Amino acid sequence: MNDLPPHAASAHNAKGALYLQFRLREQRFALSVHEVIEVLPRQPLKPIAQAPAWVAGILAHRGHLVPVIDLAALSFGQPAAQRTSTRLVLVHYRGSLQLGLILEQATETLRCHPDEFQPYGVDSGEAPYLGPVRQDEQGLLQRIEVNDLLPDAVHHLLYRDEPTGMPT
Repeated sequence: MNDLPPHAASAHNAKGALYLQFRLREQRFALSVHEVIEVLPRQPLKPIAQAPAWVAGILAHRGHLVPVIDLAALSFGQPAAQRTSTRLVLVHYRGSLQLGLILEQATETLRCHPDEFQPYGVDSGEAPYLGPVRQDEQGLLQRIEVNDLLPDAVHHLLYRDEPTGMPT
């Protein structure tokens, strides 16, 4: 459902969608801002026992306990660099859930049409969250599919009492 008046919705579509850009190592990635709840500086986290190394911990934020993952550690096996531009980005995950993402250099946005992101013909295999790519003057920009970030076993560990939100 769209709450924008018809003329505002068509103006939005004419300008394209807004994306938050970030880096993992030296590679460029993007998230739709419709998935973003809030961008925060790095925060102290409570570790989660028996979780994969890329699960950074739990964030207590505004009355909610939010699981946080380090997307650089998940994707490349190395934790995100400790920089002032490294952010903790809260996103909508599988409907009503929240998930925190540690992202490097998450400081810029980009407006473009979603269809500018094209499948790149490589089987993502163990990384189904790696979405289509867009080429520009800076190289390739890859979209992250938030709902595909967590394997079911990790989802059940982090959201024990919540359904996956995905078809079985």
